[in-house]
Amino acid sequence: MLRRSCSVALSAFAFLQAACVPSGKSPPWDAGTPKKVVDVSGFEPSADVMTEPFRDDFTRDGALELGADWNVLDAKAWRIEGGKLCAQNAHNKGIWLRRVLPPNARIEFTATSTSPDGDLKAEVWGDGISGASGLSYVDATSYLVIFGGWKNRIHALARLNEHGTDRMEIPVVQAADDPRAKPVDANRPYRFVVERNDGRTVKVAIDGQSYFEFPDSNPLRGRGHDHFGFNNWEVKVCFDDISVTPLP
Repeated sequence: MLRRSCSVALSAFAFLQAACVPSGKSPPWDAGTPKKVVDVSGFEPSADVMTEPFRDDFTRDGALELGADWNVLDAKAWRIEGGKLCAQNAHNKGIWLRRVLPPNARIEFTATSTSPDGDLKAEVWGDGISGASGLSYVDATSYLVIFGGWKNRIHALARLNEHGTDRMEIPVVQAADDPRAKPVDANRPYRFVVERNDGRTVKVAIDGQSYFEFPDSNPLRGRGHDHFGFNNWEVKVCFDDISVTPLP
């Protein structure tokens, strides 16, 4: 499981210079209700796993529909706009790629926030059908990649609960020397690469810079943990040029 003490997490990932969420009361902008228990101990192999790369540049010749490749949880929040997939006020009801991921894959995409609040978000190895059941996303089925979350305060990699005390995070510092700690710039496209190539270690890089590397002792994989999705809270964000490549 991902849950561990701050000292152990920082020892394992000292190069990230990341901090754990401290125990105790969360600040108002990062409060969540207790997470329901999700049993991921049993592994059931996925069916119809993709074997060829998938790509989408969201060019639809003027059409607003996303097409059969995507499962949209809130049709009012998600749309094609100017050849990009954009969302606003989705409140953690995202859009899932219907293709079934193998345990090992590389996912690449471009993401842009139109707001100084940042808040770029994607999910990997989730169930492909669900979103937040309440105000706080404490019942995810995936790893959550969050860039400039909580009004550009934190970059994070979380497991099943974006508010969990076990998430890996890098606090944002406006004048940071470390480029990983800088806030998300409005209207700047960022290129994400999320990869797992050994069945257990999730790696996140942005614009060629490594942000997180998490070797999960109980990895999310198999049925119920085999899809990729984009997500959104409130600010307008756009995604483009996604490619998903199965890995051995």
